[in-house]
Amino acid sequence: GHGPARAAKGFFRVDALDWTDRLGPGTHVLVVEVAVYNTTGFHLCLQPEFLQAELTDGTGRTLASTGGDGTSFEACRYDERIQKVPMFSFLRGSFLEAWRLDGRHGAWRTDPTCRRETFACGTRPEGALLERGAPMPDFALRMPIAVVGRGTSVEDPAAEASWVAVFDRCIGTCKKGWRAGECEANPSVDFQHLRFAPDRIGQEFEDERVDGSSILALATGQYRILDFGKDLTGFFGATASCAEKTRLLFVFDELLKDGDILLERSSGTTPLVAFDLAPGTYALETSEVYTLRYLKVVVIDGSCALSDLHLREYANPEASRARFAASDERLELLYEAGRETFRQNAADLFTDCPSRERGGYLCDSFFTARASFALTGSASLERTFLENYLLFDGDPMLPEGMVPQNYPGDIMKSLWDAEARYGQFIPNWALWLFVELEEFARRSGDTAFAARFRSKAEALFAYLRGFENNDGLLEDIDGWVFVEWSKANDFVAGVNYPTNMLYAGGLAAAGRLFGVPVWLRRAEEVKTAIRAQSYDGAWFVDQALREPSTGALRATTNRSEACQYYAFFFDAATPETHPVLWRTLLRDFGPGRVAKGLHPEIDPANLFIGRYLRFDLMSRCGLGERLLEEATGQLLPMAERTGTIWEHLDDSASCCHGFGSHIVHWLHRNVLGVAEVDVAEKRVVLRFETDGPAWCEADVPIGDGALRIRVERTGGVVRFRATAPDGYALTIEAAHDARLEELT
Repeated sequence: GHGPARAAKGFFRVDALDWTDRLGPGTHVLVVEVAVYNTTGFHLCLQPEFLQAELTDGTGRTLASTGGDGTSFEACRYDERIQKVPMFSFLRGSFLEAWRLDGRHGAWRTDPTCRRETFACGTRPEGALLERGAPMPDFALRMPIAVVGRGTSVEDPAAEASWVAVFDRCIGTCKKGWRAGECEANPSVDFQHLRFAPDRIGQEFEDERVDGSSILALATGQYRILDFGKDLTGFFGATASCAEKTRLLFVFDELLKDGDILLERSSGTTPLVAFDLAPGTYALETSEVYTLRYLKVVVIDGSCALSDLHLREYANPEASRARFAASDERLELLYEAGRETFRQNAADLFTDCPSRERGGYLCDSFFTARASFALTGSASLERTFLENYLLFDGDPMLPEGMVPQNYPGDIMKSLWDAEARYGQFIPNWALWLFVELEEFARRSGDTAFAARFRSKAEALFAYLRGFENNDGLLEDIDGWVFVEWSKANDFVAGVNYPTNMLYAGGLAAAGRLFGVPVWLRRAEEVKTAIRAQSYDGAWFVDQALREPSTGALRATTNRSEACQYYAFFFDAATPETHPVLWRTLLRDFGPGRVAKGLHPEIDPANLFIGRYLRFDLMSRCGLGERLLEEATGQLLPMAERTGTIWEHLDDSASCCHGFGSHIVHWLHRNVLGVAEVDVAEKRVVLRFETDGPAWCEADVPIGDGALRIRVERTGGVVRFRATAPDGYALTIEAAHDARLEELT
């Protein structure tokens, strides 16, 4: 097990593990390892630590508990893990794993006669308990498939070890922790003092196997790089047998650079785990969750034999319900990349990435939630994700009415502005909450749950109203105004029109959801003002600023590709109202536009979220073939390298980002023709496009059942066969006057 599943501050989810089928006769040892970091981060809320657990038998009788009568758990200090170490991730709020192990490590976990010194624990009042609300991962074991690097290393104490500065800067200003000079162990410095000499680069080493029976024997200064075949998330480990004292270092990443792992590539993390081992045999496994494709094992000193190299997955087990096949194998690869991206970012809630932050971010969740419904046929995990936001009860680090950018997690002080009144928040993400919530109500049919958010909408809009100018547009908003990862983020001062487009979208979604006409009216007024001010006759400009001398608001010439997509996504423009711009975006933009030198005055969009808005606009308009052409060109290289979808168009950050799983939604909608699933009305709408692969078929989960569908396309005719789950009716439609025939 690993958990518990995360909840809002002051609330605690209960993980229930049933071991009935796993336990044989005899005595068993139950070990619960508790790690408490006592520092802020986007992964968890900082609050007093505790363990609450009980063990019951099949009749419900309590056999042991942490606070009740009868047999109790025993507590001992787990001092094998070194406490004073640098951070693993500034944003995640966790520390490197550095272990100092002797023979006790294995014995006390498995031998009931092996005793350790125990100590008494205090008790605290019971917190508010919630159901887990997420499926329990199955913790499947994955093995590496090949050795792709080997060589030797030598220590160079004079080598520069600069990859500590980003962490040192934040200690004492916005986070608790230890600076490099205060650490008892600093594996990141140790690693940077090594100089590596590879045997060869860029090929597998066929003379070394890494299957379940293989053993890697490493002496001082030797290393191996193992390939797990694609990005995976979980706990990696091995059995290590040491005849002498040994220092062992595991370094990992999602990609290789020039055949090796580059520490700086992994965007704000220090991806390594260190072990100091006395002679003996150890079953090693990390206690924290990591994401990797490649694992580099380095023996700094001593020697050891490694076997049972593995990664124990921490991922959503329900994503396997969906099945998709097509005549175009590229689409199958994209589908599996979307599935893999989702399952790693949906273990207990929707996360941005499973590595650097593991944060429950809004906006990311809008896209991930669509993929979740497509792959699992349920909105239950989305409900759990949203419930955390519903239970959020304000924070002195946020202005009244504001919603956290990610939750559960801490509202952290800015590393760059120590005098800021509030912690970091993204006002745009608060608006995305209501854009998503409206869709959740349709996906789930749980309108009563969605209705409980009305007071949060009222508070948010009351707060934002304070930033409206005389034109009714938001101007100079507090917080981190975020449009997307591109130059569009440089144009957020003054009146930022993409943010106001989103403002209109949030007002409209909340107005429809909660039945508030004034919000619907305000949304139209905002869009009218945007069209009057932002559209220059050819493009929507991103920004307007005040003239210093007169105070008059003047539109700038800053124009981004992302701004154009925001305009169409939130209905400030439509293909009917702005046909020339729409045709230009379709004709000239997308992959290769910059290389062709087209419209250099328009700053290009990144994947998150500009390109994904573009894809969705094409999907809405039934341009599935164009969507797949572009998505394949941009996403397929990612799927081929890591088996997942990345945060950016390049490989400079996370290579497994939750929003990327949305490709599954488009494949369902535009290839299979699954246009709508109405849970409340028990109806499935199939809308078939003429263009697409020669054939495709799928099992699409819906509730406890599945829609089974096959589509064949030849000569402009779409032939289909579809079986709806029990209780659901099918509505069949043709897109663009497609000719439809039913397969027998």
